[in-house]
This record gives sequence, C-alpha cells and structure tokens, in this order.
Amino acid sequence: MIRSFKKIFLILFIFLISACSSVPKNTSNSCDIFNERYLWFKHSKKVEKKWGTPIHIQLAIIKMESDFDWLAKPPRKKLFNLIPFKRPSSSFGYSQAVKGTWEQYKNETGNKLATRARFKDSVDFIGWYTNKTNQILKISLQDAFRQYIAYHEGWGNYKNYRNNKKVIGLAKKVEKQSKIYKKQFFKCRDFLNKNKYIIF
Repeated sequence: MIRSFKKIFLILFIFLISACSSVPKNTSNSCDIFNERYLWFKHSKKVEKKWGTPIHIQLAIIKMESDFDWLAKPPRKKLFNLIPFKRPSSSFGYSQAVKGTWEQYKNETGNKLATRARFKDSVDFIGWYTNKTNQILKISLQDAFRQYIAYHEGWGNYKNYRNNKKVIGLAKKVEKQSKIYKKQFFKCRDFLNKNKYIIF
C-alpha cells in the first residue's frame, strides 16, 4: 500500500515538474505563452502590480536571457577550442541571474525559498531588479532598451555601455521583442483577465 502510494506520488511529481517546466511551444508570441502557461500570466501580472515592470518587458528579458528554458546556463568555455572548461558566469534559469545578485534579491525581498528554475521567482526577480534600476539609475520601467542594458551589464557598469556594440545590439533586440509582445498581449489581455478562476 505504501509502495503504491509512493509510486503514484512520484509519477504525479514528475508529471507536474515536466508540465510546469517545459519550454512553451511558441516563445515569440505572448498570447501563445500565456494560453499554454496560464499561471505564468498570473505571476507576471502580479509582478507588474508589485514592482511596476510591464509584462511585455518581463517576457522580452526572459526571451533574450534563456528563451524560457528553466535550466538554461551559459555555454562552457573551451581550452584549445576543444576541451570543455568552466562556464563564464554563474547565470542560471529563466532570468539568468547570477548567484550573488540572486542572493541579494532573496535577502532584500525575504523570498528565502526562491529558485532560479521557477518562473514565478524569476519574474519577481526581474521586477525587483528593474525597479532598483529605476531607483538607482533613474531609468524608466517602460524603457526596455536601457533597462536591459542595466540588467545585462549591472548597475555599476551601465555608464560604459556606449562602447559596447554587442550589448547595444542585444538591447535593441529586447526592445523590438517587447514591442511585439505588447502588441500581441493587447489582443488577448481581456480574455486572460476573464479566466481568473483557471488554476492550471
């Protein structure tokens, strides 16, 4: 009896993990993302209300950082272009937050059980980070371009971004994607808000 219960629990646990953590089929469309992962809409909406970061900018940052892969990590460097070596940073999960900044987030918010592999915590981290960027660097929460530069480079290195063509190019992509997400989301927002009782 106990063994059967354990087997059932394990099967359900694996099912829930795989269902909640797999990458959405179409990560380029905000409506498709939220139709497939309705709870993600609830989490993103809560972050917008709590931190002021627009939903379309939350999604655009995640799209650029991990393309919604919960286990995303930066590729390993290679010795002699052949032997796998260390990863260039400790970035991980949806938000690609590094360990140090993630710990700062947990300490400042009291969200001690937060994990980078959970969407709910990742978007809350993005909301917290962009809100601090607004406070520290006076960058509007509506400014996807500059918000992403600060997110990628850090608050201290932000002032040097004009010499970094690579990060400017990435930030332009985030800005463009955020506008696409915003336009898409406008079409399905009312429908998503009406389905507030859906729990899956």
